[in-house]
Amino acid sequence: QVRLVESGGGLVKVGGSLRLSCAVSGVSFSGYDMAWFRQAPGKEREFVAGVSWSGGWSTYGDSMEGRSTISRDNAKNTAYLQMDGLRPEDTAVYYCAADLRSSTWKSEYARSNIYDYWGPGTRVTVSS
Repeated sequence: QVRLVESGGGLVKVGGSLRLSCAVSGVSFSGYDMAWFRQAPGKEREFVAGVSWSGGWSTYGDSMEGRSTISRDNAKNTAYLQMDGLRPEDTAVYYCAADLRSSTWKSEYARSNIYDYWGPGTRVTVSS
């Protein structure tokens, strides 16, 4: 059974930092490209960051570029999202997603419908 479980969300003040984790089980983690998305109330799910299966290539959405760092540890089957300089508009549920390695991922990473597996999400609330 494939499981993705996010953790690390919570309440943080403006300007604060959080580190989200996504623990993956039931699949060969290194066989998947990973991404973080977020969804705020009343808004569509949006791409935040993605990292290739090896960790050698990463990309960021406009919303958190320069304020976030995605990484992964294939030995621990875990992906991470370090978020700094948090703003009230970063308040959302954050989801991790896994996509079986493919040659097209680097051109399609922002499309949520390409991902094979999703976690249930972790809530991040940024207070002013």
